[in-house]
Amino acid sequence: MAALAVGEKRVAAEIVQAMARHLNCLNDENKITRKKALESIRKETLDQKLSSLVLQEVFTILLKPLLKCLSDPMEKCRETAIQMISDFIRNTPEPQESLPYFIATVAQRLGSQDIVEPAEELRLALVEVLTLTVEVCGKRLAPYLEDMVRILQRTIVDPFPDVKKESCKCAANYAKCIPEHFHMAADSLIKPLMQTISHQHSKVRVSVIQATGTVMQYGNGKSMDDVLSHLAQRLFDNSPQVRLAVTNVVGVWLLDLRDRYSYFHKLIPLLLSSFSDEIPEIRLLAGSYWKKIGCQWQQENEEDLKDKLDFLTLPPPHYPTGVERPVLGCRELIFRNLSKILPAISRDITDWVVGNRIKSSELLGVLLLHAEEHITQHMELLLSMLYRACSDEEKQVVKNCLNSAELIGTFVNPEVFLKMILTSLLKSPSPAHLMVLAAVIRGSSGQTLKPHLVAIGDVLSNPDACQASEKLVYTEKLGCCVQALITQCGPDCREISLQLLKVLVTILSLSPDEELHDKVLEILGCLSALQGLHSVSHLYRQHMAELMEWLAASQHNWTSFSVERLQFETIVIQSGPIIGEALHMLIPILKTCLQPSRDPEMRLQLLTVLSKLLLNASETVNSQGQFPNYLEPFLKDIVVPNLLWHAGRTAAAIRTSAISCLWALLHSGALSGEQMWTVQNDLLPLVIATLDEDSKMTREMACRIINAVLKLCGDQFDPDGLNKVYPELLKRLDDACNGVRCTAAKALSSWFQCVREDYDRTTFRSHLEFLYRGLLVHLDDPDSSIQTAMFDVLKQGSVVDPSLLKQEIEAVKHKHRTLSYCEQLLQHIQLNTQASTGRAHT
Repeated sequence: MAALAVGEKRVAAEIVQAMARHLNCLNDENKITRKKALESIRKETLDQKLSSLVLQEVFTILLKPLLKCLSDPMEKCRETAIQMISDFIRNTPEPQESLPYFIATVAQRLGSQDIVEPAEELRLALVEVLTLTVEVCGKRLAPYLEDMVRILQRTIVDPFPDVKKESCKCAANYAKCIPEHFHMAADSLIKPLMQTISHQHSKVRVSVIQATGTVMQYGNGKSMDDVLSHLAQRLFDNSPQVRLAVTNVVGVWLLDLRDRYSYFHKLIPLLLSSFSDEIPEIRLLAGSYWKKIGCQWQQENEEDLKDKLDFLTLPPPHYPTGVERPVLGCRELIFRNLSKILPAISRDITDWVVGNRIKSSELLGVLLLHAEEHITQHMELLLSMLYRACSDEEKQVVKNCLNSAELIGTFVNPEVFLKMILTSLLKSPSPAHLMVLAAVIRGSSGQTLKPHLVAIGDVLSNPDACQASEKLVYTEKLGCCVQALITQCGPDCREISLQLLKVLVTILSLSPDEELHDKVLEILGCLSALQGLHSVSHLYRQHMAELMEWLAASQHNWTSFSVERLQFETIVIQSGPIIGEALHMLIPILKTCLQPSRDPEMRLQLLTVLSKLLLNASETVNSQGQFPNYLEPFLKDIVVPNLLWHAGRTAAAIRTSAISCLWALLHSGALSGEQMWTVQNDLLPLVIATLDEDSKMTREMACRIINAVLKLCGDQFDPDGLNKVYPELLKRLDDACNGVRCTAAKALSSWFQCVREDYDRTTFRSHLEFLYRGLLVHLDDPDSSIQTAMFDVLKQGSVVDPSLLKQEIEAVKHKHRTLSYCEQLLQHIQLNTQASTGRAHT
C-alpha cells in the first residue's frame, strides 16, 4: 500500500509539473488563453482515468487556482472552473480538505449583500456544488455553519427561481447532516424562507415548504408562530401540489417534531383543514397522517388512557351515518386541545376573507365530530360563534355551520343546548338563532327531544319569538324549526300541536311570499297526518276553540298593524268550512273589532276579508247552514254601523267594504226571503243612502243589493215601501258610470215585478207617470246599451199600467231621435192587451 501511495504521489507530481505552464496561463490577460488553459487542465486531470488518490493530490494543488477563476471576468472560465470543482469534489476521497477555501470563496460570491456573481446559471451551478458538498462531506460541514447559513440566506431569496429551489434543497440536506449544531442558526433561515413562500412559481413554493419543514424540525421552534401563519395561507393555494406539501410537512411535524406536544393546538388545525380539500389525494393523505398521529399519541400515553382503552365505548347513539368514528387517540387529542383551538376558529370564522371563513367553518365540523360529548363544556362559545357565522352572506359558511350545529344536537344533551338557545331566542331573536335551533333539532333524536317538546313549542309560539320580524328570511327559518320538530319527533308532536299551529299561522300571516306559503301548507299537512287527521281542516277543527280564545284575549287592542289581526284573518280564511262551526266565537270578535270607534284601517281590512268569506259562504261561514241564525247580530251589529255616513276617504272605503260584504252575502244565496225581510227595514234605508257615494263601485253594489232585496222579498213590499225605492234608482239612471245605470235599470225591472194588485193605479198614478217619463227619457240615450236596458225595463213595466205607458209614449215619441224602441213598446203593449182581452173572454 505504501509503495502504491508513493507511486500515486509520483504520478500526481508529474501531472502537476506538466500543468505548470497551464497554471501560469490562468493569470494571462487574454481570456481565450485562460479558457484554453482551463480546458487543458481538465483534459490532463479529470478527463484522464486517474485514481481517486491521484485526483486528491492534484485537487489540493489546483484548488486555489480554480477558486481564483471563480472571479474571472469571462463567464465561460467561471463556468468551467465551477464544473471542475464539482467533479473534483465528487471524485476525491477527502473533499472536506477543500472546505476552508471553497466555503469562504462561495460565501464571498453568493453570501454578500449584493449579488457578486452576475450570471444566474452560474449562481445555480455554485449552489448545486454546495448541495453536492453537503452530500459528500456531511457532518464535516459543522464548523462552517455561519458561512453556510449566510450563503443560504442570500440564495433562498435569489431572483432566479431555480436557485431558490436548489437552495431549499441544500438547506434541508444541511439541516439533516448536522442536527446537533443546526438548531443554533435555524431561525436565521426562516425569514428568507417566509419571504419566498408566496413566490409566483408553485414549484418554488413547494420547495420552500418542504425546506421549512426540515429546518423547523431540526431547529429550536422559536419561529413556529411565524411559520404557521404562512403555512395556513398556503392551504388556500391554487396549486394542489402546494397544499399537498403543507399537509405532508404538518403531518411529519405532528409525528416527529421534538417539541410537538407544545404545538399540538397550533398544528392540528392545519392538518385537519386538509380533510375538506377538493383533491381526494390530499384528503386521504391528511386522514392517513391523522390516524397515525392518533395511534402514536395513544401509545405514548397508554398509561393515562388505560381506563378508556379497557372500556372502549360504542359510538354515541344517533351517530352520523356514513362517517367513520376517529380512533381514541385522535378524539383525545382534540378533546385536550379544543379549548385552545376554538378561540382562533371563533375569530377566523368571521374574518373579512371569504376563504378563511369557509376553511374555519369546515374545520369546526371536523373538531366537533372528534370532541363528541366533550362539546358540552364549550357550548357558550360555540353557540355565539354559530350565531355570528349563520348570518354570513357566503352560503358555504352557513351550510358548514349548520352541519356543526347538527353535530351539537347529536352529541350534547338537549337540556343543555335548548336552555341556552331558547333563552337567547327570546332575548334577541334573529334568523341565525332559528337556523341553529332547527339544526340542533335535526341532529337530535326524537327520543331525547321528547321531554323538551313543550318548552320548545312554548318558546316558538311566544310572540317575542314568532312575531319578532316580518322579514322573509326570519319566517322561513321559523318554518324550518317546525319542520325539523315534525321530522324528528313525529307523532310525539301531538303534544304541542296547538303551539306549532300557532307558529305556522303566524308565518302565513306575516309573509306574503307564495313559495313560503306553499311550504307552510305542506308542513300543516304533515302535522295533520302525524296525528291521524285526514286534512288540514280537521287540524283547525281540533284547535279552533283554543285559537279563537287565544285571539279573543287581545281583540280589544287590535289595530291595522296588529299581528293578531293578521293571525285572525289567516285562521278564518285557511280553516275553510271549519269556521262555519265556530260562528259563536267569530261573530263576537267581528262585532268588537268593527265598531265605529275602532281603528278605521283595521275595520277596512277586516271587512275586506269578511267579504271574501261571504262570497263563498256555503264553503266558509255557512258551511253548517248556521249563519242565518246569526243574521240579525251580523247585520245590525257589524254591517249597519259601518254603513253609517262619516266624513273622510277612509270612512267612504269602509262603507264600500260594508256594502261589499252585504252584496257577497246576498250573492252567495245563504239567505231566504223571509230572513231578509226581517232586517230590510233597518238595512234598506242605509243601502239607499249609499247610492249617492262618490265611489262608483259603492253605487253599483248598492243597486245590486236593492235588486237582490226586491227579488228576495218579492211581493212583501207594500206600496209605500216601493214608492220610497224607485226615485233613488231613477236618479242613478243619470249616473256618470254606465255600469251603475245598467244595474239601476235591472233593479227597476225587479221593482215592477214587486208591484202587487194592492198598488192602486189611480191613487199612485202620479208615481207611475213620474217613473215612466223618467225611463222614456233614457230610452233615447245616445248609448245603445242604455237604450236596450231601458227598453227591457219598460217592457217589464208595461204590465203595471199599459194604458198610462202607452199615453206617455205617444206624448214623447216624436221627440226621440229614433222611433224604433217606442214603436216596439207600443206593439208590445198592444199584443199584451189583446192577449189579456182574449183570456178575459175565455
